[in-house]
Amino acid sequence: MIARRTLLATALATALPVGSTRAGSGQAGNVFVLDSRDAMVSVIDAARGEVVKRIPTLREPHHLVYTPDRSEIVLGDSVGNEFLFLDPARAEATRSLRVSNPYHLMFSPDGTWLTVASLRRHQIDLYRAEGYALVHRLAAPRMPSHIAWSPDSRVTYVTLQGSNDLVAVEAETGRILWRKPTGDTPAGILRAPSGELLVANMGEETVSVIDPESGETMRRIRTGAGAHNIFPAPDGQVLFVTNRVAGTISILDAGRFAVLGAYSAPGAPDCLDLSPDGRQIWFTQRVGNRVGVLEVETGALVGQIRVGRSPHGILFHALA
Repeated sequence: MIARRTLLATALATALPVGSTRAGSGQAGNVFVLDSRDAMVSVIDAARGEVVKRIPTLREPHHLVYTPDRSEIVLGDSVGNEFLFLDPARAEATRSLRVSNPYHLMFSPDGTWLTVASLRRHQIDLYRAEGYALVHRLAAPRMPSHIAWSPDSRVTYVTLQGSNDLVAVEAETGRILWRKPTGDTPAGILRAPSGELLVANMGEETVSVIDPESGETMRRIRTGAGAHNIFPAPDGQVLFVTNRVAGTISILDAGRFAVLGAYSAPGAPDCLDLSPDGRQIWFTQRVGNRVGVLEVETGALVGQIRVGRSPHGILFHALA
C-alpha cells in the first residue's frame, strides 16, 4: 500500500499546482494539512508559505497526532479504516495499520494509551500505544467526536456529538465512570491548565466548563456561533476557540476563562496549530479550501495558502 502511495505522490508533485501566501512563518518547518475530501495530505514549507508536496491517503483523513516520542505522526483515515504513519522531518509516509474508523485520536500523557473516537461506527477504542493492540471497545451512541485525557493518564474523555453528552472512561478497565450532557453537538474538548474540562458546543455558540470528577457543567462561556475546537497557546496563558459559523477565533484567558477578544478567521475555521515561537496561528478553512495564517499580536490575516478540499487537521512540525 505504501508503494502505491509513493508512486501517486511522485505523480502529484509534478502535476498539481501549489498555492502560496505572501507571508510564511519565518521558521523552518513542515505544516501537515489533511484534505479530507481529496484523500490527501498537503505539506507546506512553513518558511516559504507554499505547498511543496502532497501525500495520498486511502479515503478520508481527519485528524493527526505525534507519537509519544514525536518520531512519527499518526494520521487517522476515518473512511479508509487505517492509521498512516508519517516521518515528520522527511514528510514521507512510512507504514500503515488497519484499524476501525479512526476519526479522532489522542495518546495519553504518559504515552501508554491511545484513544480513538469512531464517529461513524459509534464506538470508542482504547489501544496500548506500544504495538497498537486493541484493549477495549465501547459502544458510544452517538457519534463520538473529540478526546481529552486526565493528567495522570487514568481517564479519557470523549464528546458524543449525536447525543449531546460527554463520557468519561477509565482506561485500565474500560469502565464508563460517568456520562453527562454538555450542550448542543459537543465537539472539541481540552483539559484546561487549572483542571477543568472545556467542551466546545458546535450547535451553539458556547464552551462548557465541566468538573472532570462529576461531569457536571459549572458554567458556559459565549464565544461565537459554531464553537468547534479548543487549542492552547504555547505559553499556556491563553486558549483559542475556533467558531466555524461565526468565522472567528476567540481568545480566552486560560485561568479565568474570560473572553479577551476574537480574530476574524474566514472560511469556517476548524483546527489550528501555532508556529513554535507562538507568533502565528495557522488554521484550516473547511469552506475555503485554504490554510489561513494570522499574526497573534495584531490579528492580521497575513496569508492564505490554497490546499485540497475540506482541509481539517493541521500540525506544524518545526525543523532544526
